[in-house]
Amino acid sequence: MPDQTRRRILVTGVGANPGLGLARSLLRLGHQVIAVDANPLAPGFFLDDASPYVIPQATDLDYPEAIVGLCQALAVDAIVAGIENDLPPLLHLRPLLEADGVRLWLPEAKSVHDCIDKARFHQVLTEHGIPTPRTWEPEDLGLVPAGVELVVKPRSGHGSQGVHMVTSLPQARVLCELVSGAIVQERIRGTEFTADCLVDRDGRASAILRRRDLVKAGCVAVSTTFEDQAVHDLVVDTLRAVRAAGLCCVQGFITDDARVTITEVNVRIAGGYALTEAAGADLVGQMVNGLFGLPVDHDLLTYRTGVFLTNYLETLHVGDVAELEIAAAPKGVTA
Repeated sequence: MPDQTRRRILVTGVGANPGLGLARSLLRLGHQVIAVDANPLAPGFFLDDASPYVIPQATDLDYPEAIVGLCQALAVDAIVAGIENDLPPLLHLRPLLEADGVRLWLPEAKSVHDCIDKARFHQVLTEHGIPTPRTWEPEDLGLVPAGVELVVKPRSGHGSQGVHMVTSLPQARVLCELVSGAIVQERIRGTEFTADCLVDRDGRASAILRRRDLVKAGCVAVSTTFEDQAVHDLVVDTLRAVRAAGLCCVQGFITDDARVTITEVNVRIAGGYALTEAAGADLVGQMVNGLFGLPVDHDLLTYRTGVFLTNYLETLHVGDVAELEIAAAPKGVTA
């Protein structure tokens, strides 16, 4: 059973699908949600019963003070990150937050950075013999075999921002000059999938598989749950290789010749996880259990195959900016 205690849970990144969806699910479970984002017009601010607060961007020097101050002022019980940018500063703040009684469920720092940094991620998976796209640094483009389709992307990007598909090496060279911190990867074609995963504190993982049948701007528009033992086993091997913990998602491809390739692990909930819950898996409820030290019931993380989801853009709120009443996070002491 999910944790029935009403908790005060701070969710970051409520301007994007993962954080917005997570805030919605936590509210449905009866928890009090403190919704934070750097954008005062983030859609998660307009969810009924959420408490909205504007915070600095994760790279801002005032971010730590804002997060700690908000947690202290509101007696926050836990923080769950909805976007990768918040992970590095939260890792740095973890000892201070935990001393204040604020819970986080994140892997060790090396694991988080191995997943955020796509070059490091490639290295870790290669060392563990897990199939992943060939990857080159910009200075190594002379080693790219002829005729290989390529993807140019930021080394530490997220949400498909700054990702470019190219068909020639000259195109890749130009884009490496334009994309900040670029890396180049082999383009993989086939059936794209996401595995919504929860890894308990004993290392046991549950993975719910769904095809990304239609993807628009990096977000899944049509998705269907499926079962494939080879994919499941490789996902679990990947989670073990990166030493995953808690809530995360794994993405990859199944090629036409049935080979499975892993492309990334996100140390957060996926934007399309609503399908996983619609198919019967209590993903967020069991995450809350684990977050507060309760057992994760993997029997409640089973799911039905052949369940589909269609997504669309939704107008959540329309209003006058002059009437906005969204508070800035109070400042605290981070010493």
